[in-house]
Amino acid sequence: MRTTFYKYEGTGNDFIFIDNRQNSFPKNNPQLIENLCNRRFGIGADGLLLLENDIETDFNMVYYNSDGNQSSMCGNGGRCIVAFAKRLNIITNETTFTATDGLHHASIQKNGIVSLQMKDVLEVKIESDYIFLNTGSPHHVILVDDLDAYDVKTNGAKIRYSDLYGKAGSNVNFVKQISDNHFRLRTYERGVEDETYSCGTGATAVAIAMNAIGKTALKHVKLDVEGGELEVSFDKVNDSYTNVFLTGPATFVFEGEIEI
Repeated sequence: MRTTFYKYEGTGNDFIFIDNRQNSFPKNNPQLIENLCNRRFGIGADGLLLLENDIETDFNMVYYNSDGNQSSMCGNGGRCIVAFAKRLNIITNETTFTATDGLHHASIQKNGIVSLQMKDVLEVKIESDYIFLNTGSPHHVILVDDLDAYDVKTNGAKIRYSDLYGKAGSNVNFVKQISDNHFRLRTYERGVEDETYSCGTGATAVAIAMNAIGKTALKHVKLDVEGGELEVSFDKVNDSYTNVFLTGPATFVFEGEIEI
């Protein structure tokens, strides 16, 4: 079967998109998805997303990591699927869609900047040497001094596979503060099992974590990732975070066909 695919990237976090409104894609074949994401023998991507019909919203988003397994929410993928839906003329400038973690609202500007509402964060676990929270995906956040020289893959894997998180594991973010509301981060992503150029749920987690531990008192945070810049805004109500928005570019790369 010959299938049309679309490649998008959000601050270097790259994805394969397929319009699956006709339910023709064999999504129960993890080996196929892994092969498509393979950077030497396939199209190459950090993940694959399917855009599907939804009864109550504009569309449903289904996300797979590059290991072929369906995963939790992907923030950059969520932003990119909004741009993809606009390209397919499903939406104009605003949308509501569903994902594995529930309902999402989003808007897209003429310059391709997408602002995506993330899930509310009701609990932030603060320990002496790390912070843990779930922003649609689980995230371990830790401050480090020399972020440039830090071995993200080795140290990230140790935490991801540690007894702390069991078989499910966690994404791991290493952070350095730049100014009052400006941070830099590098992320080890489970499912990719390596450092990625960007992680949207990770950037969201870092912004909230830094506010929770008092590193910033501001509710609009700038994040430098390896692939560019993201922004996260939120409202804090007691110890919970609501009206959480992840904002950044969603860029079309190319379109092609592949035999699957």
